[in-house]
Amino acid sequence: MSGNTSSTIRPLRPDDLERVVGIDSRIMGRPRRKFFEKRLQAAIADAHGFVALALTDPSGALKGFAIARIQNGEYGDEKRAAVLDVIGVDPDARHDGGGHALLNGMTDILKKLKISELRTQVDWQDLGLSRFFASTGFQLAPEQILERPVSRNL
Repeated sequence: MSGNTSSTIRPLRPDDLERVVGIDSRIMGRPRRKFFEKRLQAAIADAHGFVALALTDPSGALKGFAIARIQNGEYGDEKRAAVLDVIGVDPDARHDGGGHALLNGMTDILKKLKISELRTQVDWQDLGLSRFFASTGFQLAPEQILERPVSRNL
């Protein structure tokens, strides 16, 4: 997939599950089968609520994936947005433009759906992923995500 000139973007299918879990396991260092089973089932059951894409090489082998959910307004806002839940490219196929191809495919679909914003979250310490997202036009959003442990009272 040098330069990503011969890859294809297509919808994720149920038979992609094993390969998706395999790629993600290599990236994350642990399998997240249940997450992907649920997410893929939801995406297939609700095609208007998700965009789920596969990146394949010329032989048809799955090399990457991306799944985003569609939000129809939040906190009283009518603006529709997409939230990129997960993106992954086989570590052996990285730096060949596959991640960019997946996001371009996602963007093309979101434009057709009249969705003007794609959001995601990234671990602050994952500099590689942060750089990747920055290279694709993502910027820090004005909102901040706050969290606190519930194991202690105030």
